[in-house]
Amino acid sequence: MNEDGRDSPVGYVVGGGLRENLRVRLTVPADQVQEGAFMVVESGEWLYYGLVTDLQLGATDPRFADEQSEARLPAHTARLLHGQTLYTNLEVLPALMLKRGPQPGTPEYRHWRQRIEAGLEEPPHPLPVKTVPPHHAVVKAASPGDIAEIFGSAEEKGSFVIGYTREQGHPVCLDLKKLVQRSSGVFGATGTGKSFLTRLVLAGLVHASIASVLVFDMHNEYGLDDIASDTGKRVVGLKSKFPSRVRMVALGRGAQIRGQAPDFHLEIAERDILPQDIEMLTQELNLKETTPVTLEALFGSFGRNWLTEFKRMRVGATDEDENGKKVPAGDSVAFWANRAGVNVMAAEALHSKLGRLFNLSYVVQSPAADTVGEIIRALEGKQHVILSFSGHENDLDYLLVSNLLTRRIRSRWEERTNEFRGGAGGTEPQPLVIVVEEAHKLLNREMAAQTTFSTIARELRKYFVTLLIVDQRPSQIYDEVLSQLGTRISGWLGDEDDIRAVLSGLAGREALRGMLARLQPKEEVLLLGWGVPMPLPVRSRRYDDRFWQELTGRPAGGAGGGKTSGASGGGASSEEDILSRMGY
Repeated sequence: MNEDGRDSPVGYVVGGGLRENLRVRLTVPADQVQEGAFMVVESGEWLYYGLVTDLQLGATDPRFADEQSEARLPAHTARLLHGQTLYTNLEVLPALMLKRGPQPGTPEYRHWRQRIEAGLEEPPHPLPVKTVPPHHAVVKAASPGDIAEIFGSAEEKGSFVIGYTREQGHPVCLDLKKLVQRSSGVFGATGTGKSFLTRLVLAGLVHASIASVLVFDMHNEYGLDDIASDTGKRVVGLKSKFPSRVRMVALGRGAQIRGQAPDFHLEIAERDILPQDIEMLTQELNLKETTPVTLEALFGSFGRNWLTEFKRMRVGATDEDENGKKVPAGDSVAFWANRAGVNVMAAEALHSKLGRLFNLSYVVQSPAADTVGEIIRALEGKQHVILSFSGHENDLDYLLVSNLLTRRIRSRWEERTNEFRGGAGGTEPQPLVIVVEEAHKLLNREMAAQTTFSTIARELRKYFVTLLIVDQRPSQIYDEVLSQLGTRISGWLGDEDDIRAVLSGLAGREALRGMLARLQPKEEVLLLGWGVPMPLPVRSRRYDDRFWQELTGRPAGGAGGGKTSGASGGGASSEEDILSRMGY
């Protein structure tokens, strides 16, 4: 390794451009460089950062490639011939450029630093590539300083080590503050470790107090300890590590989570369900086009008690009038419909279809407490909530509960944000990340219109609310939602449609497609989008005792505390550190 902290040169630029990538002639054996390697091109006062997207064998004359020189020439002569006639080129996708200034110690360098300190010139920072290095510019593998310059250092506050470069094992950080500013996604085929990767990210968010987290936990994977199905080892839950900061909530009175009592139970008051919540269930309940009219009439007749009153009504109940003629009974749906001027058959059909909702055990007339409000207050108070559905795992449960909660959250966070920005003395709302597992079930083209999640992904980041969607079939997620995802962390995907969906809207996606398809099935992920300055494949951290030791300073069995390693920290970099990162 040289004084600049980088390895010796691996090649030099021989051609290419911004659109067709840079071509680099290798000066080391091809097996020393892999697809996805992070490369640095040194060119005068500038550094160019790029990603190897392809390796290509070439020859000065096709005959030298076609004929086996070893078979007809002495070994020494064959090696010399190969060195002159056969070669390997890299395709390097240029992503960023950084001004490193004149040579340190020269008058030009001192003048440049003085201009920066006087505010006459911006401090050097990574920029999108606007030009290309010259021919024969030296190319080297990135050093730890290069990785830290682009992705941040583990000691910086808000930086979280998500994994390591595949070749040298240098740590690669996610900027958690940027991550929560836009919705994000974790993708990968079944068995690639999406849930473990999501646990890593959530642990980083909780420990660094970057944002509050609300997890819709369909399969009880995130809160309590579990046993890994492939290794049989214990998997530590977030509640075990952060007992005072993570609230476990079970759906329905008396429900337990894997035999353990939650912090509290979620019950939904009938008066909290509004007609708009029912309209979002149109497809699930197979409601008719006349449903909104009927719902509006019910709300007009009974206000917030509409569901309770409608539930009490009977379908087809009749009485006899003084002439012996059968007429709708006073507590019948038909009696109310006639008085409200609503089509009787439409009202009775709606009552029948709402029978599934009437029978839900967690929807009650008078809950023991305002648990929806308690969840919102916990999230506002920088706590984290993991909601277990506790056996209520069909689409109706998921749609109804998630819609009602997110509707209330949206209203509260919009109110808080408007108070803060309107100068009414309010404080900045706590950023909130809503985690949605099996996202394609709720966010496919047919269901997205029924949920508030598409609205959150599209509009609510300005109100400090974003999504973290976790899914194995990103191609089934509605395009409008997928396009709003800022950061994407993807493991191996075998389906071409899924690969195309993950890369949609990203620059250089054609070059990245093969890289994503050739990831190892486990423990390798491709970082993309808003939360990372440039795409990069990494070997992800393992969710094990060592991770917890590094994160909190305590072993996995302990709870909370300790100085972070890879989640937060601070302190300004010294000039020596800066020079090292810039290659001096």
